[in-house]
Amino acid sequence: MGLDNKIFSEGKISRILFKFAVPAIISLFVSELYNMVDTFFVGRAVGANAIGGLTIAFPVQRLLISIGLLIAVGTSTAVARCLGEENYDKLKENINNAFVLTIILLSVIPTIIFIFKNPIITKLGASDVIYPYAEKYISIILIGGIFQALTVVACYIMTALGNTKITLIATSIGAICNIIIDAILVNVLSMGVAGAAIATVVSQFISFIFMVYKFKEVKNTLKLKFEFKLRIEIVKSIVAIGFSTFIIEISDAIVSALLNNLLVSSGGGDNAIIMVGVVTRVSMFLYITVIGISSAMQPIAAYNYGARNYKRLKEIVKQSVKGATITATILWVIMMVFTRPIIGSFLREKALLEETVVAFRLCIAIFPVLGLYYVSIYFYQSIEEAKSSFILSIYRQLILFIPIVVVLVKIIGIRGAFITFPITDIISSITGFYYIRKAMAILESEKNAYLKEQEVNGLKFS
Repeated sequence: MGLDNKIFSEGKISRILFKFAVPAIISLFVSELYNMVDTFFVGRAVGANAIGGLTIAFPVQRLLISIGLLIAVGTSTAVARCLGEENYDKLKENINNAFVLTIILLSVIPTIIFIFKNPIITKLGASDVIYPYAEKYISIILIGGIFQALTVVACYIMTALGNTKITLIATSIGAICNIIIDAILVNVLSMGVAGAAIATVVSQFISFIFMVYKFKEVKNTLKLKFEFKLRIEIVKSIVAIGFSTFIIEISDAIVSALLNNLLVSSGGGDNAIIMVGVVTRVSMFLYITVIGISSAMQPIAAYNYGARNYKRLKEIVKQSVKGATITATILWVIMMVFTRPIIGSFLREKALLEETVVAFRLCIAIFPVLGLYYVSIYFYQSIEEAKSSFILSIYRQLILFIPIVVVLVKIIGIRGAFITFPITDIISSITGFYYIRKAMAILESEKNAYLKEQEVNGLKFS
């Protein structure tokens, strides 16, 4: 595999963005699909309580993939920037450190979770009825975390090196295997929640094996030598760049755990947890699309930032906002029109279905404008504005959502939890718009400083 630098610096931006966005969206989609497919199969084969169990398990799954994405996004952005600077030694160091960091974190953290799984599951809001389903599922899926994370990290690295198809292929293999194995273990062999968890782990391992095979091309091209050691400054850089992505992903897990406990304590019971589980799974189709487009922009922007191509950078932001908004609007219309049959594919209980349909429509009421928010986060990551990116990443879910949902649930009950979503979405979008305008001013300032520096250097050596 050659290093395709020109893909970042030449050609129509909308076409390049699309080329990167499709695999990014599918990668995120497959990450969510494991729990979503498992929820679909156990919901129909076992019942609503099994959905409740997987809803409790969701924050644990999200934590594992969030760590993988933290390292993947941090490394791929650094790799793209090194390509722009033509610093291949540093590029190779970033790759080596990324794999070592992934192995360490995804070995230690699942082990800790397994040791303390009983109190963790209880704290996540599991009732006596739901607990056995959650415990069985979590105990098994912890095994697959390291395979999924290593696959994501390697795929993001290969994408940053110009191979835009690898993530699409690797994640599709995992998704297809998961559906097939789920159907066999859950429907045919009646293994229930345990069968769904085994299907997830096996499909993650199959995807990992494919990634190992494909990554040999990168290893040979770059003459990579794997060493089990970490350089603190490189680890810090990877974590600093990818931390905003981690916060975005883990915020959903934090909010999910909070909602589980909040809705149970407010009298919603297991039905409320089941509703939240279905709503968050289905709405994830919308979120992964916008996040996928925004994250696909990141290596393109990072390369051009490293190459100091400021004019192209501005166009990248405009096209990303446009693409995210148009795509989100199309999907939003589809979701609004076909809400009942979509939700009905998960839930069989009629009364619970009707409540969930209303809740879902409330949650996504103004979703199309949210692209502004996510583009701003990923763009600030790509231009090394880690502080602003971090503030934005915690803004929607942690700074806005949590206090608003606590107040509204206390005032108007369960419905308040779902009303919180559109309120936080509109505030976040306005904030994102402000930060994008601010970023344009930063780029203009840097561009002028760079041109002045070039002019001075030109006079000095003439």
